[in-house]
Amino acid sequence: MNDFTQSPLYTTISGQRLHVPSKNLQRTVTVSVIHPGRHYNSAPSFPLLIFQDGQDFEALRLAETIEDLLLEKAISPAIIVGIHANEDRIYEYGTARRPDYMGRGSRAARYTAFVLEELLPYLQTNFRTSKTRRTIAGFSLGGLMALDIAWNHPEQFAKAGVFSGSLWWRSKAFSPDYDDSDRIMHETIRETARKPDLELWFQTGTADETSDRDGDGVIDSVSDTLDCIAELERKGFQWNRDVRYLEVENGEHNPATWRKVMPDFLKWALSGK
Repeated sequence: MNDFTQSPLYTTISGQRLHVPSKNLQRTVTVSVIHPGRHYNSAPSFPLLIFQDGQDFEALRLAETIEDLLLEKAISPAIIVGIHANEDRIYEYGTARRPDYMGRGSRAARYTAFVLEELLPYLQTNFRTSKTRRTIAGFSLGGLMALDIAWNHPEQFAKAGVFSGSLWWRSKAFSPDYDDSDRIMHETIRETARKPDLELWFQTGTADETSDRDGDGVIDSVSDTLDCIAELERKGFQWNRDVRYLEVENGEHNPATWRKVMPDFLKWALSGK
């Protein structure tokens, strides 16, 4: 923990990487950390923001974006963590309650246990992370994973961010008798008895994909996200209070688009606005 590379506003640890052993996943998990640098002694604890797919931090230019926003005083200093995915990503990300119809996401419950039982205590021990000001986020399938973890564990995370989330995740293959009720995350929300104390941020791009299974002229990623928000509204969530939605015209399913919307997300996650 003493291999520090410093810049004026943030510090990345061990060449931007740490290695956290996991019994749940039966492997060592690579984790990137961006830490408040010269602000580190300014507070007893800092907000914690965890991303899935931390291997994409460089493509997202996340450190540069954080530095710019800190200079503008648009966000509060925070500890940003990126969990690197490996070749098991399609099995580790998903919904903990069940895999999809092809068995993908079969290790999502173990991944959730890693985050809650191993990573959070590790960060709490080694960094000044807040126990209450926590956000979890992700991209595509990682966005679905972030929403699933926060939804089922609101005592651990106050906010979740979903970039181009794989909210199509379903228990049955698409076929003539397919029904939208087969979407697993939507079903999870419907079947939850009480509204969790959460704030949620969603982003889609109008060029995320080309599929339009119901032929209504709206691509599936947009429809699936808006349908998910509709389920949230039925649970008592309110637009622009509990839920923020950002639709990017011509936005694509890639880090270039997610990089463009990152300042909006970080301001929401780290400023309380």
